[in-house]
Amino acid sequence: KLCGYLNKLGIKGPIKTWKSRWFFYDENKCRLLYYRTAQDINPLGSIDLSSASFDCKMENGEGVFEIRTPSRAFTLKAISRQAMMYWLQQLQMRRWEFCNTQSRFPVGSSQLVNEPLAGRTSRCCKYVIDSEDFLPLVKTPTEAVGLKAASLPAPQTSTALQNISLKHPWTEIQNTVYNICGSKQLWGNNGNVFSFDEFQEHPENVVEEQEAEVEAGCAVKEGTLEDGRMGPRLNWIRKARWMNSGFPGSEEFSREKNSVEKVSVLQQQILTLTEEVKSQKELVKLLHKALEAAQQEKRVSSMYLTAAEDKDRLELVRHKVRQIADLTSRLEALEQEKKELEQILTLRDSHIQELKEHVQLLMEKNHAKQEVIMTLTEQMARELSDPLQEANTITVETLYKQQEEIEHLKDDIDAYKTQNQFLNSEIHQVTRLWTSVAENEKALLMKCACLQARNCQMESKYLTVLRKLQEAVPGLPNSHAELVKNLIQEALQWDVKEEAEEGFNLNPVSEYDEYGFMTVPDYEIEDWKLLAKIQALEIKSNKLRSQEIVEKPLRDRWNSIAELNPSGELKSLIRSGIPVEHRQRVWRWMVSRHCSPVPGHYQRLLEQSKSTEHPACRQIELDLPRTLTNNKHFSSPTSQLIPKLRRVLLAFSWHNPAIGYCQGLNRLAAVALLVLEDEESAFWCLVYIVENLMPADYYSDTLITSQVDQRVFKDFLSEKLPRLMAHFEQYRTDVSLITFNWFLVAFVDSLVSDILLRVWDAFLYEGTKVIFRYALAIFKYNEEEILRIHDSVEIYQYLRFFTRMITDGRKLMNIAFNDLNPFPMKLLRNRRSMHREELEAELCELEQIKAAYVKERAEQGP
Repeated sequence: KLCGYLNKLGIKGPIKTWKSRWFFYDENKCRLLYYRTAQDINPLGSIDLSSASFDCKMENGEGVFEIRTPSRAFTLKAISRQAMMYWLQQLQMRRWEFCNTQSRFPVGSSQLVNEPLAGRTSRCCKYVIDSEDFLPLVKTPTEAVGLKAASLPAPQTSTALQNISLKHPWTEIQNTVYNICGSKQLWGNNGNVFSFDEFQEHPENVVEEQEAEVEAGCAVKEGTLEDGRMGPRLNWIRKARWMNSGFPGSEEFSREKNSVEKVSVLQQQILTLTEEVKSQKELVKLLHKALEAAQQEKRVSSMYLTAAEDKDRLELVRHKVRQIADLTSRLEALEQEKKELEQILTLRDSHIQELKEHVQLLMEKNHAKQEVIMTLTEQMARELSDPLQEANTITVETLYKQQEEIEHLKDDIDAYKTQNQFLNSEIHQVTRLWTSVAENEKALLMKCACLQARNCQMESKYLTVLRKLQEAVPGLPNSHAELVKNLIQEALQWDVKEEAEEGFNLNPVSEYDEYGFMTVPDYEIEDWKLLAKIQALEIKSNKLRSQEIVEKPLRDRWNSIAELNPSGELKSLIRSGIPVEHRQRVWRWMVSRHCSPVPGHYQRLLEQSKSTEHPACRQIELDLPRTLTNNKHFSSPTSQLIPKLRRVLLAFSWHNPAIGYCQGLNRLAAVALLVLEDEESAFWCLVYIVENLMPADYYSDTLITSQVDQRVFKDFLSEKLPRLMAHFEQYRTDVSLITFNWFLVAFVDSLVSDILLRVWDAFLYEGTKVIFRYALAIFKYNEEEILRIHDSVEIYQYLRFFTRMITDGRKLMNIAFNDLNPFPMKLLRNRRSMHREELEAELCELEQIKAAYVKERAEQGP
């Protein structure tokens, strides 16, 4: 037990006085209780050590140290420097043991009760071994702390009233009356004073009670924390001990102590086993509950499958809603716990900062004193070098004073070394505690993310069920149809912002993402609005599941890249997706590698567009309001990016007169503006895409190369996905009606923003082969769904929006770059050359037919 007398600095207005107090450490609550004397039953106060820091300043005097809590600072004084260092080291060890236990096992966990004593001791020993690197283990000053110190008289003060606590008069009266009451009852007086209990029995065996007093002399303080007083029997023992004039002999005392220790160990084992049995019973109950829940889920699923009426199915849906509410409440509890951990972490950071500043100050003072010592040493050396001069100038008294000053300085150096060792130990332990709290917070964040992902999946399933019911509304009775309609309206009115304000959200689905794209598409068709809600929930679920497992390691790898150089590793990272904070820098680098910007060229093009109107100006103005309508930066005519987009397109029209402007360039330039932000950088990005990445004539008047790519894509679709291509041919479906726009604008307005930008990352680095890979991957992703449709009209309707339903970007990426291998660029070039020759021959034949027709009409006359 850690207990002993310390002087506590009491402050009452301008008056500061030292008061002797008996301090006792409560290991259950990590608090340091203090009493006026060791015999008092009620504490005057307590110090919470779980979030406290310790400091010792040699300027304050020998044995003085501070305990700083978030609410106040306590100044204490030990009888010697050794006693001070012992208290500080022991308090550090107890704080570490308590905080380490709390971080390993949350409050209320049965594992904390069942943890073996040896395990807790081993952790404490491990901390002691680690701490010896900074501060050697201090021996126990038995005359100042422990049980022997309790048997010594309390330190005397100059006046009798100086040691009385004026802040706690009622506690002082209770302790005094209790001591008097105890003395009277010791001699047979059964009187009762205030609210103290009467002693109903006297001890029969004084030896046993003395043994209990030796073991529980300090442990009795713990009992006061719960019921506010000691038991009558233990109080009588204490009074008897202090009334007696002597103690048992040393041999008898040691024998009694050994027997008491054995009894204590057995009692501890009994308590441990009892708590372990309780925890096992609780575990069995939890397992029974889990089994019952699983069986109930199985029965519910069976009932849903076998339910003959829609009413029963609706009841099962309501049951799912209640489960969602339960998961939401659990999530809120975890969010509250996380906020508390953040507050504790903030306090720890402030303590660490204060300690660092204090250490820096001490090092500066130590350096200044060392310089003084060196100056004095050099001065003495000069003076001792000339004995005659020393005899004439320095007296014996002066030399004695100098030597005395040097001795004091040496003592100060030793004291500061000890202080620095302790402060290093304190910084080391606080850092470890902060690391432990951070790891615990990370585990809670991951657990919270899993619960949120599971909650999103449940909501998505619920909305999917509502959508199935929506499709079956025409065949339902009027009452059921009205109920389904109300449920759908209620689901569509869920406000994501309100949910984010009500509780903590790791990755909230806001209305817009980082680049301004809408996260929930605003479909005009009423039946598709529920589909958009399902899509948003699935996106959120995928992000939460991949946040810690995939996104964080990927972001760490990007952070470690200082300079960008082409390599296989960089290619793999770009395919996985560039984080938002690095995307602008990487895009600028990719554009500058192949397209060197000409200084002043963009400004000259703008001046030319102002002085002369380009023929494509009217078409550009018509296309501006139709650009990225699902993005808040372009949805309004007054948006800030609209004028920038106009200038970029006009500049490109003058830069490349052969193309001028082609519908689709507005979307390419808009995406470049969103990421690069600077309009000149967006202009050169557009130049890089049109003139370097895309083949020639891709955006010409005839779009001949775009048509060639559609034929090449059909060849690849037949080779990679033969079943799907046969299905399209069976129902006479021309996929180029859908895919032509994919290739022309690189999937803009076809994929959700997160997946779109990942496609663009790889597209800007590798070229048009990426578009072929992702186009095939999209069909592979939805192959089974398409094969289940057996009507050409329904196939076209599905192909119009099915790309917006792809929410798992990681899965799509794996299909594009793994499942579709090999995909050699040489094969792509050969196919393009072959189909271009065929297409040019067909166009030439058409021109001949057209010329012959015109000639024939001309010969026939009007």
